[in-house]
Amino acid sequence: MNRNDDLYCTESSKSVTQFVADFTTVVEQYAFVVNNLDSMDMKKTFRAHGGEVSEEFDLHMMQLCKPTKADKSLTMNPERSILMPKFVMVFSKDGKTQIRYLSYSAALIAELVQDDAKFPESLAQTFAKIRSMIDEAK
Repeated sequence: MNRNDDLYCTESSKSVTQFVADFTTVVEQYAFVVNNLDSMDMKKTFRAHGGEVSEEFDLHMMQLCKPTKADKSLTMNPERSILMPKFVMVFSKDGKTQIRYLSYSAALIAELVQDDAKFPESLAQTFAKIRSMIDEAK
């Protein structure tokens, strides 16, 4: 893994709440969905299960999916599912909204899902699209 290539780090001048709302709108325009709208606010999730976090804690773990692509991909090869969850992390730090997204290199994809020559390229396209949607929502 190469941190500079695989970890997308950016920030927004929007609040966490506003970025999350705007990002959700953007992803829907490209036929993606946020699978966990009701549980992405980790403060609420942790507290609902007895966890203790400060009022200022505002991490949102947004799980993305493009059902019209994932359906074909996973039907073709269920081994691909290990790399399918796509999470965009959104949180506050130093008074700014931070966004993090982790993707994987083609070499790592090929190593993890062997004998599947088309998958690394297809997944790379999805990674690039998610990064562009983050930029569009900022």
